[in-house]
Amino acid sequence: MTTTTFAGKLCAGGPVIDPPVVLAPMAGITNRAFRRLCREAGAGLYVSEMVTSRALIERNAETLDMVTFAGDENPRSVQLYGVDPQVMAQAVRIIVDEDRADHIDLNFGCPVPKVTRKGGGSALPWKQDLFRAIVRAAVQAAGPVPVSVKMRKGIDDEHLTYLAAGAAAAEEGVAWVALHGRTAAQMYGDTADWSAIARLKEHLAGYGTPVLGNGDIWTAADALAMVRQTGADGVVVGRGCLGRPWLFGQLAAAFTGAKIPADPHFAEVLRTLRRHAQLLRDDYGEARGCRDMRKHMAWYLKGFSVKQQIRQSLGTVSSLAELDDLIGQINGDQEFNQVVGAGPRGRTAGGRRPTLPDGWLDSRFLDEAAAEHLLEAELGVSGG
Repeated sequence: MTTTTFAGKLCAGGPVIDPPVVLAPMAGITNRAFRRLCREAGAGLYVSEMVTSRALIERNAETLDMVTFAGDENPRSVQLYGVDPQVMAQAVRIIVDEDRADHIDLNFGCPVPKVTRKGGGSALPWKQDLFRAIVRAAVQAAGPVPVSVKMRKGIDDEHLTYLAAGAAAAEEGVAWVALHGRTAAQMYGDTADWSAIARLKEHLAGYGTPVLGNGDIWTAADALAMVRQTGADGVVVGRGCLGRPWLFGQLAAAFTGAKIPADPHFAEVLRTLRRHAQLLRDDYGEARGCRDMRKHMAWYLKGFSVKQQIRQSLGTVSSLAELDDLIGQINGDQEFNQVVGAGPRGRTAGGRRPTLPDGWLDSRFLDEAAAEHLLEAELGVSGG
């Protein structure tokens, strides 16, 4: 099968995203350590954790660290979240002027209540004028650095935004649009609607703006199926790589027509787990690195036979020595469980009513009441 390749350059004369595979930014996950594991497995674009534009211009120490890349990371990709065009433009200029990234992605897809209740994330594209203003400000401030948009279908099935938002983003000159085939109301539940990705691809055909698809890509075969069914120019992978950074090697092979590598034996999975912990320790110190590693344990062990007591101890591990002792007690002579590996990973909750500001749905345009809610929209969000 011949697949579509994404030929959009990240900067003037810069690298091409080939294969057309993007690691979705995930809070607390896609830090330097995890990006390194994924990058070593296969080529693609590996996006940082989301940071807020306001925290960046305030030079929050944690935020600046999150947009500091390893010396061998190339291309460097940052995801920004913001609700104010002027603040967004300032944040983008910092990234460009200080040469902090080769690509900027704008987050309009976050569905969590603490974000949507103030009108941010996946709630924001409902306000068509504000959405366009933020995208325009970012693209103009970025200059030669490409800007993309990641979004969801809409707030719920009665309040869809993706076609209008996709067209607005294309008109403002984004490098591509990535669509998660779920609404904010679905969170991570139900099944991703790939047909929406196909509709967006058709809708933007006249603009020549590439469309990347996101949602329910658990295997390399899923990625190829999405491209085949939707005509998407590439894929964005989030939860599918949790505890499986080697998925990007399989995706790279699939998009180049090479033989897809088999999933690793459990002993190799454990070695990857151990190296992940080492990378986190090298970056953050042993105490914080081990704390951060705890959330990954269940994902790495999913589908394998491990004694419950050991699983519980891994969830509270506090040193690499303790981790080594626990790994030594695990039987690594196990094949990868293909059935479990091909299924959902990470969060699967959904079906909740979106939390929105009062009166948010009354108008597709920003009014004074909505603007007041947005003043607090970046508070308490990842990156400060």
